[in-house]
Amino acid sequence: QVQLVESGGGPVQAGGSLRLSCAASGGTFRITAMGWFRQPPGKEREFVAAIKWRDYSTAYADSVKDRFTISRDNAENTVYLHMNSLKPEDTAVYHCASTDVVGLLPLTNVGLYDRWGQGTQVTVSS
Repeated sequence: QVQLVESGGGPVQAGGSLRLSCAASGGTFRITAMGWFRQPPGKEREFVAAIKWRDYSTAYADSVKDRFTISRDNAENTVYLHMNSLKPEDTAVYHCASTDVVGLLPLTNVGLYDRWGQGTQVTVSS
């Protein structure tokens, strides 16, 4: 069973940067894509970014395009979310997720993913 552990969250001032990490273990050979989602206070979970294992293609939410970058480290089975020019509205709990099925649903769809990490809090102050 794939297990995901996020790290790297914390408080940051607006305009600053953070890098989130998501380490995958256990059955990682099955992973076909991984994504980042976030849940702002009082709101539903929303898509942030995703990356396919096979061809490294990526997808981003419009709200984070040109500010966030998703990448992966093969050797470490780790996915990163590099966040720049952070805004107060980026404040949320950030979760990483994985799937072993690609194609049935778009990368942006929360229903595609069947493994989730516990989340890491990102708080952006103005």
